[in-house]
Amino acid sequence: MNRVTDSSIHINSIDAFLPDEMAQRAEVIGVKKAKLAFGTMFLLAVLAGAFIALGSVFSTTVTAGAAGNLPFGVTKLLGGLTFSLGLILVVVAGAELFTGNNLIVMALANGKITIRELLRCWWIVFAGNFVGSIATVAIVYLSGQWMQGSGVIGQNALAIASTKCQFTFLQAITLGVLCNALVCLAIWLCYSARSTTDKILSVILPITAFVAAGFEHCVANMYLIPIGIFIKTFAPARFWEMIGKSSGDYPALTWDNFLIANLFPVTLGNIFGGSVMVALVYWTIYLRNPLVEKG
Repeated sequence: MNRVTDSSIHINSIDAFLPDEMAQRAEVIGVKKAKLAFGTMFLLAVLAGAFIALGSVFSTTVTAGAAGNLPFGVTKLLGGLTFSLGLILVVVAGAELFTGNNLIVMALANGKITIRELLRCWWIVFAGNFVGSIATVAIVYLSGQWMQGSGVIGQNALAIASTKCQFTFLQAITLGVLCNALVCLAIWLCYSARSTTDKILSVILPITAFVAAGFEHCVANMYLIPIGIFIKTFAPARFWEMIGKSSGDYPALTWDNFLIANLFPVTLGNIFGGSVMVALVYWTIYLRNPLVEKG
């Protein structure tokens, strides 16, 4: 069986890479990601934050006004399918996403990078994702897109953001664990891909599943909660008249709740879900204790 190395990949086959080959690809890619120059890594991370935000805009728009008009599960399914745009852009266009980069732990566990290199990568990418997300929040708010449909998009954004700010600490962590297990599985499946179509199909169902199930993604929340805060803080009186509510109807929607009650515990959960439940498990199976015959 041909094996994956830095310089040799099954380029003559059309079959998907097998799981043991996927593990080796994940390790090689992880090393490359961890050793990117600061400027390159940061800019790619800004792009990823913007891409995930665009998926969030798509999802928020499509599900606006659906409550009471469609079954709950159908609404969540539509939200997940449309949100998949974000990770499709990340994996096909090329960008650095904090949650997906939890798979770099496979390279760390095999001694190919140091803990310092891993943490350097994580903080740069996390910061870049935040910048890209907040920049998108500002642009979307200034565009007035959330005012469309007589304010129904903005009302949906407020409801989503407010809900996310009301989880208990344990809820936020566990929802984050479940989310990034699925996100990293989506990235893991992409390592089997040989074409753009393969990558897109690999991403759609795991990402749709995490959104439909209501799991929590720290980078998505860098857009979804701040856009709600922006609307609550700066929306004109005409908007509140259109939706029949006031800013006082969203007391949980604050920067403190965003950063402390949501982003911090969700990030911890995301790290565990991606690094331990996916990266370390597959490292143990295919790199530390190979279960496939070598030859």
